Amino acid sequence: MSSKPLISEPLKTLVSKSEQTRSLILAAAARLFRDQGYTASTLRKIAAAAGIAAGSIYYHFNSKDEILDEVLDLGLRQVFEAVKETRAACEAQGEGFREIFAAMVHTHLTYLLQASDFTSSNIRNFSMLPTAMRERHRPLRRAYADEWDDALGKALAAGSIRSDIKIVPLRQFVIGALNWTVEWFDANRYSIEIFSNKATELILDGMLTEPGKPVVEKIFPEGDQVNLLMSEGSKAAQTRSHILSSAAKVMRNRGFKASTVRHIADAAGMEAGSIYYHFSSKSEILDEVLDRGLRDLFEGVAKVLADETHFPDHRGRIAAAIRTHMMFLFARSEFSSANLRIYGHLPEKVRARHRPIRHDYSRVWDKSLNMAREAGKIRPDIEIVPLRQVMLGALNWTVEWFDPAEGERAGFYTLQEMIVMLQTLLLDGIVRHYADRGSGG
Repeated sequence: MSSKPLISEPLKTLVSKSEQTRSLILAAAARLFRDQGYTASTLRKIAAAAGIAAGSIYYHFNSKDEILDEVLDLGLRQVFEAVKETRAACEAQGEGFREIFAAMVHTHLTYLLQASDFTSSNIRNFSMLPTAMRERHRPLRRAYADEWDDALGKALAAGSIRSDIKIVPLRQFVIGALNWTVEWFDANRYSIEIFSNKATELILDGMLTEPGKPVVEKIFPEGDQVNLLMSEGSKAAQTRSHILSSAAKVMRNRGFKASTVRHIADAAGMEAGSIYYHFSSKSEILDEVLDRGLRDLFEGVAKVLADETHFPDHRGRIAAAIRTHMMFLFARSEFSSANLRIYGHLPEKVRARHRPIRHDYSRVWDKSLNMAREAGKIRPDIEIVPLRQVMLGALNWTVEWFDPAEGERAGFYTLQEMIVMLQTLLLDGIVRHYADRGSGG
């Protein structure tokens, strides 16, 4: 991932050494925040990355929070202004919705994956920051969301996209599918231009060759939030599971680095010292949280994808697996959502220990998707690995924004409604009719 276009270009126009140093500090901080997270990125690390003495930072910034504020603002402002200009240019040329949407997607992905460390830093850190920090940047995020809502709203009014999906969740679905690419995209493996075209086609037209109805069979009972392991075994085993469950919730909300043993103990309702009767360190707790989070998800989804008895057709099997994935994120396992939210900011040696199970999960999806394509149910122009990444990205990003408790509010969805929306959009796309494919409107 390169940051040269947006980091080097401003430096050419700076007139003072102080301004150049300030810009170098911001660029270094953006890279560190993106790769290691805000909490783990100390001022000493930022100074070293910028090639200056640690104490020199205070000639330019009062605190790490001040640096973060500028990084976050630059990150979102850059992509917002670029996407807004892209859309305006397309509309001025009289282009239709498909062309406008494709251009907006390409611009968003370019800034996120190639042009700006600031944008990717914003996306990877924002939801894990304290409320006070997030609130300072919400107006700009709201303005960017409004830009997408306006484009999608006009497309809806013109009949260019399906009318059975609410605009706000639709925009979140689109942005989520794009934003998750920061967790996996390799510019050395894929061309951003080619990938953005394929991602656009998938979002607009879905993955399947034929339209159908959502599959809503209940793999697990609604509202099932019981961790079965907590009710089994000895009292010590139950306490251990309770600590793990509490740790998963704390790490999911605060990130691993910012979650102390005391935080975990407070969430578990016990003394901090008592944790050490069950675990030797916070790292041991982390390993179990990560393993259980993805293993639960893997085993649940793999069971569905292998179940040709209850789901004899490919559409039903994929849709049911989408539902199962979402149930683990929101109604079955706090471990799964914790794994997804914190994994990207963990040290490489920690990620390496848990990579095999992540690869197993990818392979079980790839096998099922390949079978569906061989059977003629998935469009032949779709590559399976990017398809799986975009699909899981759209599902996984919901942990950053979706709250089932808001389902009764106008314009929002319950968990069940959200699952149906995701099934519908991923399988059939956001355009209103299959006949719309290839048209400009």
